[in-house]
Amino acid sequence: MTFDQITLPNGLRIIGERIPHFRSVSVGLWLGSGSQFETVPEAGVSHFLEHMVFKGTEKRTARQIAEEMDAVGGQLNAFTAKECTCFYAKVVDEHLPLAMDVIADLVTHPTFDPVEMEKEKGVVIEEIAMSEDTPEDLVHELLMLAHYGDQNVARPILGTEKSVSGCSRERLSGYWRRMYRPRNAVLSLAGNYDWDDVLDMAGRLLGSWDSEGLDKLSCVTREVEPTILTRQKDIEQLHICLGYPALPMADDRNYELSIFSSVFGGAMSSRLFQKIREESGLAYTVYSYPNAYTDSGMLSVYAATNPETAPQVVDMILEEARLIAENGLTEAEFTMAREQMKASYILGLESTSARMQSNGRRLLLMNTTRTETETIDRINAIRPEAVNELTRQILTAPHSMALVGKDAEKIAQKINP
Repeated sequence: MTFDQITLPNGLRIIGERIPHFRSVSVGLWLGSGSQFETVPEAGVSHFLEHMVFKGTEKRTARQIAEEMDAVGGQLNAFTAKECTCFYAKVVDEHLPLAMDVIADLVTHPTFDPVEMEKEKGVVIEEIAMSEDTPEDLVHELLMLAHYGDQNVARPILGTEKSVSGCSRERLSGYWRRMYRPRNAVLSLAGNYDWDDVLDMAGRLLGSWDSEGLDKLSCVTREVEPTILTRQKDIEQLHICLGYPALPMADDRNYELSIFSSVFGGAMSSRLFQKIREESGLAYTVYSYPNAYTDSGMLSVYAATNPETAPQVVDMILEEARLIAENGLTEAEFTMAREQMKASYILGLESTSARMQSNGRRLLLMNTTRTETETIDRINAIRPEAVNELTRQILTAPHSMALVGKDAEKIAQKINP
């Protein structure tokens, strides 16, 4: 399957994947706006801005935004990540014009009402508090600081209570004028649509979108010496994260990395899950996963266990890392992981939302596309030798560590990294 693609005169890129036998369509407007591009005083502004556009536009109140989509049974939402923000909807195909109208209105005509701003600050501060009360989230945030140090990529997407409470309307609107611009955006669709109708709607709703702005920070992520960070929390379990330097987003070896991570800790049959949970009973949750950004990447390993057994669990993680780095994957492990990866990708294709997100994110952040056939061919081309070579490269590098829980600092001193 090929994509429908065009770039409007103002720089907005549009990509569509038409699936005519579906009766739904997903549409998302992607923007290169996230915590990676914020100054220290702006911390959390990308996420706060994502919240605020739903509080009213020049045409719609917050209630009207919600009611219009509910009236047609549509789904409307948004999210902010390190390097992008996405406003998206999924509707029955006949309601695509409404979905595009609402999303375009949110992004191009927010009002940033001062009264609503103050109320929404409270909502976001509660969201920050909720994250602070969720140790699994907190230890991953702490790992970012341990692995990257004080760099943009390591700072929380939500910001801090201080930065959010101090965000002025001028700062919010200034950031919006700078970052919410068509040449910093991608409109992605997947499902049943008429391409000529999409072009007509996009031209009418977004064709006059001002192309000025876009003053991104230079945010090249540098390598720093990994360290161990701890956070004291009076909770029953100790939450553990290890981080290894991995691959940036555009590195095609991320396919091999996914295979390795699946065998190491990414599935119920993985080595870490079987060894630490099934055989030893030392943790309920243990897993690994890769995280890729445009200029860096990290392989994370997570486990939660009793504080008394934490040193033992870390030793087991490091021993499994040593063994798989030295000996590589078995043929059976490799074959199973590759089939899991292929099945996960193919099953994901049944969702228009997944297709829209994959195409939009890839075009926005890497300015490339990859069809279904190309992706499956690439998965089939993965060879165990390449996976084993990458495994050795990653797991023999110095790693970072984060611990959250009771006596975390004392326990860190007992751990041999």
